[in-house]
Amino acid sequence: MTVSSSTRGTTSTMNVTPLIDVLLVLLIIFMVIAPALPRGEAAQVPQPKRSNDLGGGPVVLEVLRESGGSVRFAINHQQVAAADLAVRLAGIYANRADRVLFLKGDDQLSFTQVAEVIDLSHAAGVDRIGLLTPNAQAGR
Repeated sequence: MTVSSSTRGTTSTMNVTPLIDVLLVLLIIFMVIAPALPRGEAAQVPQPKRSNDLGGGPVVLEVLRESGGSVRFAINHQQVAAADLAVRLAGIYANRADRVLFLKGDDQLSFTQVAEVIDLSHAAGVDRIGLLTPNAQAGR
């Protein structure tokens, strides 16, 4: 406590120097002890199985025109019935992280036939659809 002659009361100030010394000592102690602390064992978290019959590769849906004007479908060169197409696509994209489908349409098809397949694919869970053209297949 110090008495000031300019003021009639007494003022008190706190000396923080010893507190800073204690803080620095504690900081040094924790810096030395922290690397020596025992660490737990590394755990591996089980990953869910990706159960689709096409693996993780790209999915190519081919829409081909047959004689008589009918349309047939193939997913990665495996024939699929028109009635089973939506169920098959939903099964493929149920556990896939990338929901990309490549659509290869016959040049003799009308756009409405291809648009119906695109709508069906979106309903099955496909986010993005890439259209394959003859130039894209040749690598140009």
